[in-house]
Amino acid sequence: MASPEIEALTQALSRLPGLGPRSARRAVLHLLKKRELALGPLRRALEAVEERLSTCALCGNVDTVDPCGICTDPRRDARALCVVEDVSDLWALDKSRLFPGRFHVLGGRLSALEGVRPEDLSIDALVSRVAAGGIDEVVLAMNATLEGQTTAHYIVERLERFPVRLTQLAHGLPVGGELDYLDEGTLAQALRARRPVG
Repeated sequence: MASPEIEALTQALSRLPGLGPRSARRAVLHLLKKRELALGPLRRALEAVEERLSTCALCGNVDTVDPCGICTDPRRDARALCVVEDVSDLWALDKSRLFPGRFHVLGGRLSALEGVRPEDLSIDALVSRVAAGGIDEVVLAMNATLEGQTTAHYIVERLERFPVRLTQLAHGLPVGGELDYLDEGTLAQALRARRPVG
């Protein structure tokens, strides 16, 4: 029987996505066996992130600096803006290194069933960014779900009065699929085949 502290660690890890109780137990045992090599560095990394974690005021990305590294990267094309539902989607697209522009994180998607309304997302901030000028293209990279496509349609309605090119990721993404679970080849094809909206 594990001590209350070890059991609490196991319970905490089991609440992470992709880790159930058995996987969490294996992870805890590994951390305990490799205390110097694994437990200490993990603790220090978690403490450092906890101290410095912030949300980028420009795009909504999660980073340890504000504005985030993507928004301050001079190599990024400020005229192209990719709109995503969540930070995990931003990270998936950024990892592919196929989109040269900047991002905007909505913080979710419209959902009548879950009670998520336009004012619950950062849609107004997106409209303000586009209204400020300097953006030529807005890529709507919503997940291929009913809620994702509803969100994209709503954003198109809000942005159609501005002189920007509105595009979205090409179909071919699996319906019901989420960006952070897709392989880089699928993401690459979807970005290359993006098309105008409407």
